[in-house]
Amino acid sequence: MQQQNIPLPEFKKIDATTWEIPVSYKKGMRVPARIIATKKILDDMDMGVFEQVTNVATLPGIQKFSFCMPDGHWGYGFPVGGVAAFNLDEGVISPGGIGFDINCGMRIIRTNLTVKEVAPRIKDIVDRMFRDIPTGVGKKGIRIAREELMKVATDGAGWCLKNGYGWDEDLERIESQGCIADADPQFLSDSVIKRGMPQLGTLGSGNHYLEIQYIPKNGIFDKELANLLNLNEEQVLIMIHTGSRGFGHQVATDYLRKFDSAMRKYGITVPDRDLAYAPFKSPEGQEYFKSMNCAINYAFANRQIITHFIREVFMREFQGTAKSMEMELIYDVAHNTAKVEEYDGKRLIVHRKGSTRSFGPKNPEIPEIYQETGQPVIIGGSMETGSYLLAGTNEAEQETFGSTAHGSGRTMSRSAAKRKVHGKELEKNLAEKGIYVRSASYAGLAEEAGLAYKNVDDVCEAVELAGISKRVVKLLPLGNIKG
Repeated sequence: MQQQNIPLPEFKKIDATTWEIPVSYKKGMRVPARIIATKKILDDMDMGVFEQVTNVATLPGIQKFSFCMPDGHWGYGFPVGGVAAFNLDEGVISPGGIGFDINCGMRIIRTNLTVKEVAPRIKDIVDRMFRDIPTGVGKKGIRIAREELMKVATDGAGWCLKNGYGWDEDLERIESQGCIADADPQFLSDSVIKRGMPQLGTLGSGNHYLEIQYIPKNGIFDKELANLLNLNEEQVLIMIHTGSRGFGHQVATDYLRKFDSAMRKYGITVPDRDLAYAPFKSPEGQEYFKSMNCAINYAFANRQIITHFIREVFMREFQGTAKSMEMELIYDVAHNTAKVEEYDGKRLIVHRKGSTRSFGPKNPEIPEIYQETGQPVIIGGSMETGSYLLAGTNEAEQETFGSTAHGSGRTMSRSAAKRKVHGKELEKNLAEKGIYVRSASYAGLAEEAGLAYKNVDDVCEAVELAGISKRVVKLLPLGNIKG
C-alpha cells in the first residue's frame, strides 16, 4: 500500500487510553476511529496506522468504531491490531481484516516444574524440541491424506484427539473448543489442500516461536487470579505461537483474487485495494467465510499436535509422564479471525487482525473453569523481553467488541531489523542473558530481535489501564525455538 500524504489526525482524548479520530477527518468515514493506547504509545505509532484505521471506518455496515489496539502497526488493509465489527445484513467480510496467517494464535501450557529444575537442562530440552518439531520455511510435519485433511478442516482440534494427539480436557481450554462449526472444505482450492497436507504439526517461520518460560519473583500482578489459575513464582510454562501455515495463506491469496472480481461485479470501490471485500451475505463472502473457518480449524489442530510433541519431549527429558508434570493446557487464543458474535442484541461479524478476544467473567463462550476469572488472554513479547498472561473483562465486551492486544507489536520491518542486528551475534547475546535459542536461520533470528518490537510492559499496562484486559503474571524466557 502506498501511504498517502495526509495530515496527522487531531485526536479527541476520550480518556487516558482512548484517542478518537472523528468522521470529519476523511471523506467516507461512517464511524469514528479509536486508538487504544497511552500517550507514549500513541506518539510512537506510525502514520500508516492512522491511515488504515480510518480507511476501515469507511467500510459498509461498520458498527460504533474502527479500533486499533496499543500493539498496532501498519499492516495489509487493516492495521495489525485492528478490530472492526460489521452488521451481517449490510456489512462486509475482508481478508485484509483477518490476515494471511488465519488464526495465527497462541497457547500456553502449565507445568509443575520449577525454573531450578528446568534451567540446567534447557539446552537439551530446546535441542530436542528443535529436532522433533519441524521449524522453518517448507518443513514437513505429519503428512495426511486428502480425506483426512477435509476432516481436520471441519473438526479442528477434535480431529487430533481422535487420532491420539492430546487429552480430552484440552478441548474445553481452546477458544471455541478448537472447532468452528461453519466450515466447509468444498470451497478450498487444490492449492490450499496441497499446501496443507504436509504441514500439520509444524511451527513455521517469521515471528512464530515455541518458548519455555517462567514466572519470575515479583512477576505476579494479581495473586487471586494467579491462585485460581494455579500459577506460582518460578513455575515453568510453555508458549506456542503459530497458525494455519500455507493452508491459511493460500485461502487468503485465493479469495483476495476472487474479491477483486466480486468488487467489480458489485460496483464496489475502496480507498486501498488491500481492503478488498465482499458483502458478508454474498455468495463470494460466504465462500470465503467458510474457507476461512477451515483455516481456523487447521490452525487449532496444528497447535494441538505441537502440544503433543512438547509433552513427549518433556516426558523423555524428565523421565516422567506429562500428567505427572501436570502439563495442562491453560488456554489457546486465536488472532486473525472474523467471527459471528452478539453485542447489544445484534449478531455481528467481528474482524480481529492481530488482536485477540478478551471475554470477561460469566461469558457463556468461555469454559466453565474460567467463568470466575474471565478468559485467559496471552500477549507475547519478543524472545528477549518476555510475555504476559492476562484475563479478559466485561468492560472489553462493552467497549471493544470483546477485544484486546495480541502482542507487543513491531516498531520496524523485518528487513530493517536485519540491517541493525546480526543473527549470530544476537544468539550469543541471548545466551549471555541465560536464554538459549535455536533458529532455522540467523536471518530469521535477526528479524525478531527485541529492538524490532514495542515494550511489552507498556502494551500490557495500556490494555489494563483501558480496562480491556487484566494482568495476571509476567513470563520471562528460558529457551526458544524459532522458524
